[in-house]
Amino acid sequence: MAPVRQGHGPCHVLFLCTGNAARSILAEALLNRVGEGRFRAFSAGVRPKGQIDPAALALLRARGFATADLRSKSWDEFAGPGAPRLDLVVVLCDPEAVSACPVWPGGPVQVHWSIPDPAAAASDAERVCILEDGFERLQAAVAGLCALIAPEAAALSVGPSAT
Repeated sequence: MAPVRQGHGPCHVLFLCTGNAARSILAEALLNRVGEGRFRAFSAGVRPKGQIDPAALALLRARGFATADLRSKSWDEFAGPGAPRLDLVVVLCDPEAVSACPVWPGGPVQVHWSIPDPAAAASDAERVCILEDGFERLQAAVAGLCALIAPEAAALSVGPSAT
């Protein structure tokens, strides 16, 4: 794992899933709220749907999350010049779906959190159940990530050494 850097602001985290319509959107919203300024979360998709799953938006709104700034987008926005510096990339879909992951500028740490895809549901009711379960799993994972960086160490971020 890459060393911890000091003095570079919040830890920038990119959540990736296949369509950037549900799982990664939920994770982005969660970390931006729970991270209390120590993290800046983004989300993207390998093959973005171009719109967020309405059930995912409803789930977030029901839990008091602002959703106006959330949007479905491609990982290309984070791989080229002018992209935000990334410290951590969290893959939420099967690793095979992102086997051709770009080389991220700055060499962020990459991890995998296995979260079921609501798009694979056979019915709307099943999709909502998968979304709710995924939200709970993501909430626990995000809490664990936030615990890695204590509030008093807000200037720390995870990434390659500055030397």
